[in-house]
Amino acid sequence: MSSKKTKKINNKTINKKKKKKRIHTIDILILVLLIILVILLIQVPFGLKKDKEPVKKLDPNYVGITMNDINTLENNIKNDLVYEKEISMIMVGDALIHQSIYQDAYKNGKYDFRKMLSKVKPIISKYDLAYYNQETILGGSALGVSTYPRFNSPYEVGDAFRDAGFNIVSLANNHTLDRGKQAIINSTNYWKKYPKVLVAGSYGSQSDRDKVQIFEKNGITYTMLSYTTDTNGLRIPNGENYLLNVYNANTVKKDIEKVRNKVDLLIVALHWGQEYTNTPVQEQRDIAKYLASLGVDIIVGCHPHVIEPMTFIDNTLVIYSLGNFISSQNTVNQRTGLMASVKIKKTYKEGKTYITLEEPTARLVYTYYKNTVPRVNYMIYPYEQLNNNILNNYKTHYNTYINIATGGNKKIEKYPLNSWNI
Repeated sequence: MSSKKTKKINNKTINKKKKKKRIHTIDILILVLLIILVILLIQVPFGLKKDKEPVKKLDPNYVGITMNDINTLENNIKNDLVYEKEISMIMVGDALIHQSIYQDAYKNGKYDFRKMLSKVKPIISKYDLAYYNQETILGGSALGVSTYPRFNSPYEVGDAFRDAGFNIVSLANNHTLDRGKQAIINSTNYWKKYPKVLVAGSYGSQSDRDKVQIFEKNGITYTMLSYTTDTNGLRIPNGENYLLNVYNANTVKKDIEKVRNKVDLLIVALHWGQEYTNTPVQEQRDIAKYLASLGVDIIVGCHPHVIEPMTFIDNTLVIYSLGNFISSQNTVNQRTGLMASVKIKKTYKEGKTYITLEEPTARLVYTYYKNTVPRVNYMIYPYEQLNNNILNNYKTHYNTYINIATGGNKKIEKYPLNSWNI
């Protein structure tokens, strides 16, 4: 046999061996990567939204390990693990329970506020997180229900809001001290019965005030801090500052530093501003900038009883005022409230976690009542379900208040008036 032919056969044999070795190497690399992927999937928390409890399950948004081609696999054995998690949040304003509201809810010897929320319950229950401000303290009927200027509301108000799907509640406001320490103790004891509801701003003890509350939904951890800038001149008993979080820049800074690195999402609720003005005052703007500089993700404002704009300060979503959610106040301005919603996305890539706020949306609600003496038939309507019999010229009012809510900011979406898609 010629040397040329022998060389050709040998080369062919060598090429076959190289090819087999190459395939074998690729198989091993793929097997190793699959094993790593399985281990990572076991360690990464995944959730599937359910009405009551989160169910651990693989997330359909999982991206996983990518292999562009064989050369990338051979030359770069690094794991480029990427996953995304997402939750939705909706926020509404004050539950301001005047006398005619709790009288309207009183039937057959008991209070039931659930019907008043029935039009918005299908909306609220769709969201993973749902916030509201309990303006009038839930001191309970045994303490004696009362109206302005010193409110106290029955526990059944809280029952109705929980039934509608609310699971984040702010308790720090200018009416928290209305009925003294006992009402606060009753309120905090009521909420303690529902540990799956995140409540902040008012506490029954210093140890409760100092506790770091961390909640989780769909693999995203979150918490809320809550403060008021006003107490209506009422004084907290000496040595019992835990009863109500009054805003103080240094205290807030310490509170934020205590939790900022422990959660993905940090919400701060502020009771601030000037009543009945649709424009935030300078104090609100200054506090918002300060909180944004400390790394707060969402600032939720109440107290003016009317809508003020949503905006962004860098990456911080600021809602200066949500207005009233339910009340017996008089004007359209006071009876129109803001439902602000946002998607919170958590992205994990190359060992780092990123939180982004997407699709911030302004949506309006209106508190209807029949203007008799006393007022009756209270109902909270989404604006898109209104007609001129419920609110005359409702389309004009929609344009007025949706523009106030968005403040001309193109990042904020307007929920359309002609939509019935809840």
